[in-house]
Amino acid sequence: MDLFTAIKSRRSIRKFKDEPFPDAKVREALELALLAPNSSNMQTWNFYWIKNPELKKRISEYCMNQSAARTANHLIVCVADPKLWKRARPQILNYLEEIKAPSGVKVYYEKLVPFTYRWGFLNSFAPLKFVLSLAVGLFRPITRGPFTKAGLQEVASKSVALACENFMLAITALGGATCPMEGFDEWRVKRALKLPSSARVAMIISVGYEGERATWGPQFRIPSDEVIHII
Repeated sequence: MDLFTAIKSRRSIRKFKDEPFPDAKVREALELALLAPNSSNMQTWNFYWIKNPELKKRISEYCMNQSAARTANHLIVCVADPKLWKRARPQILNYLEEIKAPSGVKVYYEKLVPFTYRWGFLNSFAPLKFVLSLAVGLFRPITRGPFTKAGLQEVASKSVALACENFMLAITALGGATCPMEGFDEWRVKRALKLPSSARVAMIISVGYEGERATWGPQFRIPSDEVIHII
């Protein structure tokens, strides 16, 4: 299936067949998810493929037992955690040495990334970041944040959302179906997966083969000229 067909075919499926969707295809789609663009290539994401039947049942219940979760063959919990910059940064620095990257790129990861991704106890670094941004911004364009833990979690969530789209389109291209779910008890999901306080569950994606009456009707979108603005 080509990309355009996959984009047009992808739907949020509410009910799945009672038929195993191959693990190999889920693995392939997850590998493709990791190729998504993300903020500063810090890859502040984790994907929890729920294989344990008991845990899968619990996660389904935490998704309000909606049919998309209850009938899914696989559940993927997609997590954003800005603190994962500490995992990626040393590996990126080693990579930059190997490819002999420009010194400015190395400085970015050596100096700016730690400054940007730390928020301090009770967001204590936020005021300093804000004042520096305000001062520099008087003279030239500058990014206005993120300053706080919540702001950095938002950045990480944007990155994981891009990966989720890669994953869902890949599953569609491989003949499967998905449903990205936001209706879940995040507190209970985090506790079940033993996630740190810095983590946010961006979405939970159900995977399987499309069942009967799996959508509410033909895909609906408001007219594109109300959304696409040419100025």
